[in-house]
Amino acid sequence: MEILLPIVQVKIDIIFILFISFCVGVLSGLFGVGGGFLMTPFLIFLGIPPIYAVPNEINNILATSVSGSMTHWFKNTLDYKMGLMIIIGGVIGTTIGIAAFTFFKETGKLRLMISLSYMYLLAIIGTLMLIQGANEIDRARKKIILKKKLHTHYWIHGLPFKLRFPKSRLYESIFTPVLLGIITGFIAALIGVGGAFLMVPAMIYLIGMPIKLIPGTSLFVTVFISALVTILHTLNYGSIDLILVIILIVGSIVGVQVGQKIGQYLDSSHLKTLFAMLLCAVAIAIGYDTFFYEGSREILQKQIIDPNQINSFSKYILNLSDNNPLLYGAFAILLAISLGVFGAGLRQLLSKYKHKLLINK
Repeated sequence: MEILLPIVQVKIDIIFILFISFCVGVLSGLFGVGGGFLMTPFLIFLGIPPIYAVPNEINNILATSVSGSMTHWFKNTLDYKMGLMIIIGGVIGTTIGIAAFTFFKETGKLRLMISLSYMYLLAIIGTLMLIQGANEIDRARKKIILKKKLHTHYWIHGLPFKLRFPKSRLYESIFTPVLLGIITGFIAALIGVGGAFLMVPAMIYLIGMPIKLIPGTSLFVTVFISALVTILHTLNYGSIDLILVIILIVGSIVGVQVGQKIGQYLDSSHLKTLFAMLLCAVAIAIGYDTFFYEGSREILQKQIIDPNQINSFSKYILNLSDNNPLLYGAFAILLAISLGVFGAGLRQLLSKYKHKLLINK
């Protein structure tokens, strides 16, 4: 079942995109990470140019982050003060990232830069996770228990302008979370990932936050950074396609819930190893597509649509994007937030129903 993406100007199979976003959502829920570094390459593989793949996946991440952060808000497992410091850095990093995105776009190197970034990033992270997961499995088999330090001090902890973060019980320099936000915002704006894969390890090993506050705070930060990236991409490039966003959000929100349920019954060490292998496989696929395969570009050329074939609804979206980009971007953000809140509310409702059902039994 093919539908037209009015902004991207290509036709896609809605069932296939829903299936892909659902699978990425399952992996996100299963492994506890955002799916941007998987979904963005998949969109590029399917023939959607990077200038559209990056912001539309970021808008999808906004919805899933809202859904996840709402759950942590209900549980009161958020450090708002720490999150605000990271968001301040995120605003700076996002601005720099948009400038870099524009530079690579104007020089015609955007696709190559994004592909190489994903290839090296996934290969490095996947290899490190694979080594760590294999070591954990080996230690579990040999019943070896390692004693770890609660917190290791680095040079960054000696920076000035320290603040108290009562929720996390930390006394930390404001430069630490701000620098983390700059890096996260830069990467989000440039290659279309939420940044959780950077924030979570940094919060654990660098900042030393309590584990229970890390997922919620990370999602809280991602909401604001994703919203800012969405607005900036809409104003600068008009690249947000509401139809594509809705498809991605619906598939991923459902997939995340399924993945979280499946993850409850699987061993974490084996999960980490499988996930690392997946990252390495995607990195290899990106490298192959970048250097050897031209199929995705050929598919895109075959699917370009004549403007006269666009229906009235698609024309309305195009006109709104061209004439009122700020309103269009705000609507895209509102849509993502609404669907994210709906997903979180539905999950809470189902949990209450399941709890009552168990009590009755």
